[in-house]
Formats: sequence, C-alpha cells, structure tokens
Amino acid sequence: MVEPVFQRIAIIGIGLIGSSIARAARDTDAAVEIALFDLDPEVRAKAAELDLGEVCEQVGQACNAADCVFLCVPVGALEATSEAVAPYLAATAILTDVGSVKGDAIEVMRRNCPDHAYLIPGHPIAGTEQSGPEAGFASLFERAWHILCPLEEGWPGYDAAVDTLSAFWTRLGAQVETMDPARHDRVLAITSHLPHLIAYNIVSTAYDMESVNEGEVVKYSAGGFRDFTRIAAS
Repeated sequence: MVEPVFQRIAIIGIGLIGSSIARAARDTDAAVEIALFDLDPEVRAKAAELDLGEVCEQVGQACNAADCVFLCVPVGALEATSEAVAPYLAATAILTDVGSVKGDAIEVMRRNCPDHAYLIPGHPIAGTEQSGPEAGFASLFERAWHILCPLEEGWPGYDAAVDTLSAFWTRLGAQVETMDPARHDRVLAITSHLPHLIAYNIVSTAYDMESVNEGEVVKYSAGGFRDFTRIAAS
C-alpha cells in the first residue's frame, strides 16, 4: 500500500474543486482522514450523502489536527474564510487555496495565517461549468497544471512543506509548477480570465440577438460556439 502524503486534510468549501479533492485524495490514498466543512447546511448534507469524508458542522472541527487545510472558496471569500480557520491551524500545518487570482488573495491570507503555520498559495488549472459537491470527480486534476506560489519567507521547514504539498497534488495526477504570484496573475489573465470574458460577451451578444433573429443564432451554431457557451457558463 502506498504511503499517504497527509494524515489528515481539511477541505473548506465543498463545491466542484473541494469535492474533487476529497474524491481524488481518497482514491489515491493521498490522505488518511478527509474532513470537510461548508457554510451552507444543504451542501454539507449533500456531501454527507455522497460520503465524501467526515462532514463537520463547525469549521474548527474540520481543521482540528489537520496537516493541510484547503480553502476551496471564491477569491472574494478568502479573507473571511482564512480568518475563520486561523485559530484552529495546528503547528506546521499547511494553509493553501485554489483561487485563480493570487496577488490580493495572498495578502489577505498572509494577514490571517498564524506564524506557526505555512501559507502556500495554489491554483489548480482545472474545472468544468458545473458546481456543487455532486459535480466533483476524482480524475479532475489528472494531467492538469497545478500552480504553487510559495512565499519568500524562508522560515525553517517551509521548503519541505512546499515539497509535501507538491507531492500531494502530484499524487492526485496534477503537473505541479511553482511560480511567482505576480507572474501567475499575468499569465492567467491571458490564458484563462480573458478567454472567459470574451466567451461570456460573445454568448451574451448571441442570446440578445435571439429576439430579432428568431432563434437562428443558436439553431445554426457549430461546435466552436457550443464550446463558448460551456466556458461562459462557468
């Protein structure tokens, strides 16, 4: 049996990414214990129904004794979420996220992360237009890039923590790369954020035309346009 990377992980936010991490970690034996928490009680109930792991009623219960805490929430919620988990982070625990923007996100997490824990921001470049715990699947990260943006803190044990987190994502099937946060944001603005913005505007324009073209825009759309609708839907 392969050795686990972590004894216990905590996943805060049980959407597409959070539930996929839980499924992949279980299937690859990357973690022995998987604890999950979400603010929405209906999401917690669904996660329990799907048997994704130990679904906790309180954030502190999930983070208790966790080797790594994954913040799988929207970037705008990172400040409140990192503040909520901070009192429960164990000594040498890793705090990481899955946000697609790193600059401002790192600053809010840095303010809340205690000195005894290791903040290692991250971004899995994977996803679908679906959401919710039922949308996740174990193979989501296979052959996908996962970007880690280590801080230049240099405190004892930090480099080893980065290596451990990298090993976890590698176990899940991802290709791990480290990148400066500012460079990450420049690269992803072109490769991800701008295409999403363009797709949304094209699809929005097409649907606005429906009223004058009697459905012809969508009726005669080909595969390329359908790809735009999938990207826009996300």
